[in-house]
Amino acid sequence: MTTRRTTVQLEPGRVFREAWIAGVTQHYPGEPKPGYIAPWEDTPDWERAAAAAVHEQVRAFIQATDGATAKLTRDQKGRFVALCWIGQIHKHFPDPKPAYVADWDALPEWQQETDADIFERIEQDIS
Repeated sequence: MTTRRTTVQLEPGRVFREAWIAGVTQHYPGEPKPGYIAPWEDTPDWERAAAAAVHEQVRAFIQATDGATAKLTRDQKGRFVALCWIGQIHKHFPDPKPAYVADWDALPEWQQETDADIFERIEQDIS
């Protein structure tokens, strides 16, 4: 039997990464790239820092609204995660590839669904 770990037991970036891997596993069509599902321990330092920062931004947003983010659509939740991630990409890469900073409408459906899943995972952990 597996015990569900909470945010208290895991650092925030790891929670974000676990939600990302779960989303990719569920939504990615076909076999995902190895880097998409690499475990936390194999994740580059910049990506760990970015995951922790985005987790914190989502957590702060949820808390600042006293949980009213529950009224947002999945699309709105995913957009928020995607925009926060784009900010981190710009922070860590001076000249990122356009695909790394693509707007919401240009993201593949699997990535949109995964970003929404990440928001909802953080939301669930907070409540």
